[in-house]
Amino acid sequence: MTLSICLLASPAAYVLPWGVTIFFCPGTENPLVSNPDPPGRIVVVDDDPTVADVVGRYLVRDGHTVECVHDGYEALRLVAEQPPDLIVLDLMLPGMDGLEVCRRLRARWPIPVVMLTALGDETDRLVGFETGADDYVTKPFSPRELALRVRSVLRRSRGAGLPDKLDLGAMTDGNLVVDLSAHEVRVDGKLIQLTSREYDLLVFLMRNPRKAFTREQLLTEVWSWTFGDTSTVTVHVRRLREKLEPDPTMPRRIVTVWGVGYRYEPEAA
Repeated sequence: MTLSICLLASPAAYVLPWGVTIFFCPGTENPLVSNPDPPGRIVVVDDDPTVADVVGRYLVRDGHTVECVHDGYEALRLVAEQPPDLIVLDLMLPGMDGLEVCRRLRARWPIPVVMLTALGDETDRLVGFETGADDYVTKPFSPRELALRVRSVLRRSRGAGLPDKLDLGAMTDGNLVVDLSAHEVRVDGKLIQLTSREYDLLVFLMRNPRKAFTREQLLTEVWSWTFGDTSTVTVHVRRLREKLEPDPTMPRRIVTVWGVGYRYEPEAA
């Protein structure tokens, strides 16, 4: 079933027989929508109907088509039928929790994931990033902030998230090739699945070879965060090393600068 995107301030909700709620509005214009980016199809996964309803309505007001489901199994089935542009995923789900859903998603699809969590502990957030989440929002949260986070992650996943717009073409360093047009990374010709944040981090470091950056600087330049948990950077660096380095314990490309942070070291010519 295909439903047109709604752009009115009061979205309608339809619950399909198999439990999927689709938000849309009749009409074509909404003066309250100020999102300059192309709209996307978003799946919201949350077992709390109230939270799912509020999140869905705010995302629709930002121009998106939204489908809501309330458990991980239904989310995976829906994604398998038609992969969305982004998934908003609650961590605490009945049956299969959000972390396991994220792992299974990452094993098959490079779909951006924004994690919702009621857990404010740093360990829980890092585990979410370890499983491949692109961003997280801690409950209670501002729905408008979530909509802006979704907008940012979508922009990055579409290849337009870095501060400076990238020229089309490719960057090559030995057996590592980053195709900026296709938004793809290959090592020895093999396609490497990166999240949008991992991709942005790699591109930023490659565009600034042999320059050391602190974790705070990387949060600002790559995440566009003026504050945040710097261990987020540590997790993403570790994941990049695991995917790109022959021996992640002895990295040759993304190296640690002790007392500072990280830098990209190109292969010797």
